[in-house]
Amino acid sequence: MELQKVIYTVENGIATITMDYLKNLNAIDEQMADELIYVVEHIEDNPDVKVVILRGSGKAFSAGGDVGYFYDLVQAGGEINMDPLIAKVGIIASSIKQSKKMYITSVAGAAAGAGISLALAGDFMICADNAKFILAFVNLGLVPDTGAVYLLCKAIGTARTMDLAATGRVMDAQEAHDLGLAYQVTTAEELDATTLKLAEKLAAGPLVAYANIKKQVYAAAFSDYRQWLEEVEVPTQSECAKTEDFQEGVKAFMEKRKAQFQGK
Repeated sequence: MELQKVIYTVENGIATITMDYLKNLNAIDEQMADELIYVVEHIEDNPDVKVVILRGSGKAFSAGGDVGYFYDLVQAGGEINMDPLIAKVGIIASSIKQSKKMYITSVAGAAAGAGISLALAGDFMICADNAKFILAFVNLGLVPDTGAVYLLCKAIGTARTMDLAATGRVMDAQEAHDLGLAYQVTTAEELDATTLKLAEKLAAGPLVAYANIKKQVYAAAFSDYRQWLEEVEVPTQSECAKTEDFQEGVKAFMEKRKAQFQGK
């Protein structure tokens, strides 16, 4: 596959996946999702890869979904079907959790919407002090998707997850660290070096033990992940995407005004 929105390199046993869609803050569309799935699958069977770093280029980790694309569809009166994209990004996150390779997510700037799910999918998350996590779905009249609620409930419990999901407020890097989501917080200038240092340490470690530790953790905490995505997340988001509130949320976002939701 020709990679156009993802950069993939391998050096000294460390694979680096960079989401590279600068003009839209690395927003994830179906093309990027397909490229990420391809790379994650390739890594799993690549004996040259011992550890993986997932990062975003430029000023953001990932801004989540492409709201501008939804806006164009709303304005044209077209149908918005997010099911395929939601399913694909969910597959990426669950595949990372199931992988026998250690994944480090390196987060600078915004990780919004689906970007949060990918950030949380890693085994270790290192954040720059300018990292911001935003479950912005509710501001569009949607529910969180791509596994965000599932992963957050497992990590920080239902009350804190409800707070983030229902308010859509910003969680900064320090709060993410205090909640146990981030392994380490560093400066934006030192993020790459700090991430690489951990990657090199893991690459020199007992890889078979790491793979089996991940297998144990997945079985203990995430064994119903794919089932939850298919049976709960996709149907609930599909229902919300058909509402007038969603159309109003998209218009308000793009028109930089407060949404006037009607509950229908």
